[in-house]
Amino acid sequence: MAAPNLVNMEAVSKGFGTRTLLDSVTLGIGRGERAGVVGRNGDGKSTLLQVLARREEPDSGRITHNRDLRLGYLGQTDDLDPGQTVLHAVLGDVETYTWAADPRARSVMEHLLGEVDHQALVGSLSGGERRRASLARLLLTEVDLLVLDEPTNHLDIEAVSWLAEHVVDRAGALIVVTHDRWFLDAVCTVTWEVQGGQVSSYDGGYAAYVLAKAERSRSAQVTETKRQNLLKKELAWLRRGAPARSTKPKFRIDAANALIENEPPPRDKLALSQLATARLGKDVFDVEDVSLSFGDRVMLNHVTFRLGPADRIGLLGPNGAGKTTFLKVLTGQLAPDRGVVKQGKTVRVANLSQTLDEVDGAATVLEHITAIRRTAALAGRGGELTSSQLLERFGFTGDKLTTRISDLSGGERRRLQLLRILLDEPNVLILDEPTNDLDVETLTVLEDFLDSWPGVVVTVTHDRYFLERVSDMVYAIMGDGQVRHLPRGVDQYLDELEAGIPRRAPSNALTAAPEMSSNLSVDPAAARAAKKELNRIERQLAKLTETEAKLHDQLAASASDYERLAELDTELRKLADERAELETAWFEAAELAE
Repeated sequence: MAAPNLVNMEAVSKGFGTRTLLDSVTLGIGRGERAGVVGRNGDGKSTLLQVLARREEPDSGRITHNRDLRLGYLGQTDDLDPGQTVLHAVLGDVETYTWAADPRARSVMEHLLGEVDHQALVGSLSGGERRRASLARLLLTEVDLLVLDEPTNHLDIEAVSWLAEHVVDRAGALIVVTHDRWFLDAVCTVTWEVQGGQVSSYDGGYAAYVLAKAERSRSAQVTETKRQNLLKKELAWLRRGAPARSTKPKFRIDAANALIENEPPPRDKLALSQLATARLGKDVFDVEDVSLSFGDRVMLNHVTFRLGPADRIGLLGPNGAGKTTFLKVLTGQLAPDRGVVKQGKTVRVANLSQTLDEVDGAATVLEHITAIRRTAALAGRGGELTSSQLLERFGFTGDKLTTRISDLSGGERRRLQLLRILLDEPNVLILDEPTNDLDVETLTVLEDFLDSWPGVVVTVTHDRYFLERVSDMVYAIMGDGQVRHLPRGVDQYLDELEAGIPRRAPSNALTAAPEMSSNLSVDPAAARAAKKELNRIERQLAKLTETEAKLHDQLAASASDYERLAELDTELRKLADERAELETAWFEAAELAE
């Protein structure tokens, strides 16, 4: 018999003003399930989480929580006390030696707050640092259900990879809203799509969700040609993508595979290269023996780098390693101390920065875009798009066209900013965290647009899926003054971080903890690997302890069933042997980690 759900929604409706976000929705989440929530901005994803967590009352219907449910909730704002230190806000009155001896606590603090001064006041932190502190505090509590609203915001690729591993290893259930599609694939066992007041459930992560939508669309004989073409292209990308996205869905995918059997690659590189060369010439950016320092800190050290027409590169690196500095040198905003930066004569650079520009909030979306330009040759297919067509392509239709800019959501303002940049017809796009505030559907449209855009694209992002989707080459700036090409992309970047490739030192290392002081004669990479092995063994031991406790409970309940008692005794003996082997392995790893 299946265990009861931890949380149930029965015929729940919720609206604000005249808009209904949830319309008679029924669903639930069980133990061990991990649900990812997707949908357009403003369609009700955060409202769904708030209602599920009983932070918002539904207009109708019923929310039931399992008895004694321990629920942890991460919203989009925090309630940290600005007068407390970071350490106290996250861990309370726990002594340093206590939390430092706990591998889980140590891992959370290292990966989320490793570069934050633990004795700094919360009020002095940046928004991203406060966000990570709130997440760390939540992950260090024992809960049955984690409810997370955009937990990957303000996390770099390394931290997102760690978070995925951490939440999968936890024993409880998870509901998460995120636009990070790699995270959805790595973590989720089910995907909920919020759209039009309804919540549709799909088995598996993002790849499975896309395949299931194709299957449902095919079965229903959907006639939206443009939407189907987008879907087919997305499927083709997923099938050619990294193994992390190849989760086998629990439904038939033959029809979906038939859709993409003869689908060409998302981008025709040769055709784009010819178009880009015609628009840009053969030279875009040439960096020759460039060096730059700020005081004693070397940002670039004898760097030589070339960016040609139609190149699409992703730029990775820890926060503060020098990615933005390199881009400023590349585009002429910052002069190097030595070396030469050459820029092609026809280069027109557009920069989608992390800061939203201020515009006239009283103007409507259509008025604002039409005032800039009525048509634009953007598609690279020999034709032009009108401003209305471009607005429609990026999700501005119907009432949204006559909506005042001041009334747009953050994600809609982000989309509008991107449109304004594209209307200027640049041939080099610098995308600095373009995925912030954009929903999955809009990201898919942007990726499709870039597939046919004949220019140079340089992307700086912590969204692994987007970076792999739009980039053909990946480079890394690790804080050692070099710009390093990574042929294996993100996987190689994470491997090099794990192996200890030089990077910017954190402002508050964790080496103050007694058991973390390292013996300098031990290879640092081996020590790190040993600590990782320690964490793995300790997780296995914790699970084994839980299993033993359940078996002992069954022993007590089977006191008169001698056959069952013998079976349980045999299982307990096997667990005892397994525990002995794990403890031996733990001691061996502990010696290397010291």
